[in-house]
Amino acid sequence: MFHHSSKLQYPVKVDKPDPEFAMLLQQAIGGIEGEIRVAMQYFFQAMGARGDDRIRDMLMSTATEELSHIEMLGHAVALNLEGAPVSYQEETAKDPVMRAILGGANPRHLLSSGLSAMPVNSNGVPFDMSHVYATGNVAADMLANVTAEAGGRVLASRLYNWTDDHGMKDFLSFLIARDTYHQQQWLAVIEEMGGMEAQLPVPNATPEAHEAMQHSYYYLNTLLDKEAPKGRWAEGPSLDGRSEYSVRNQPAPEGQEPKLGPAKPHSGAQEEQINPPK
Repeated sequence: MFHHSSKLQYPVKVDKPDPEFAMLLQQAIGGIEGEIRVAMQYFFQAMGARGDDRIRDMLMSTATEELSHIEMLGHAVALNLEGAPVSYQEETAKDPVMRAILGGANPRHLLSSGLSAMPVNSNGVPFDMSHVYATGNVAADMLANVTAEAGGRVLASRLYNWTDDHGMKDFLSFLIARDTYHQQQWLAVIEEMGGMEAQLPVPNATPEAHEAMQHSYYYLNTLLDKEAPKGRWAEGPSLDGRSEYSVRNQPAPEGQEPKLGPAKPHSGAQEEQINPPK
């Protein structure tokens, strides 16, 4: 069961409406870096969480916070659309008009939503849930969540730099701050479970007997005209403590040449495919 307050989590104010910026804000709602993505990701992770009930509670609580961010961004979009044109006559009268139509505003804000937010990205493409990751593996999900929050913080930082509106900068500074915490929140879960060494490789419950470990710790350099780049990934102890890193330069293939059998009769293939020459 969810509860809702009529008040926003943080104040959202716009000093000067900007229909073009409303279109850009849509990316933070329905883009792959946006709040719909993380809200649904944490929600489905929570519903599938097993083992530690605290992690389930954390995921569910954070999912509902992200729903709050969707509401805040939706309000920001609507505020930025205040005064946008609703007719050709208004457009030619010059208000926020010319910039709204010629400056890159999303016409669907007028045509589809009546000057309000939509569950779409900045190009008007609906969010389709294809970037919601919920594996049922806590470590895999936490790493996916850190990546999601990092992408969200990158986006919020870019939006902050795009606008000169004081109200929007203040609101975006709040979103940047929450992304800062959420990145560290998910990393803290991994730390509490023993850190990256204990959690790697993911899943750490896979028996070593199921893994061809002779292939687990070398860097494969496929560049023909360069040596492998030197770095932490190429030498020294592996991050999970199970082995040492090494490098294979210009490796010879170990597999066979792929070859299929004849095509089946009535498969729509040519006769020469069904009965190839011996």
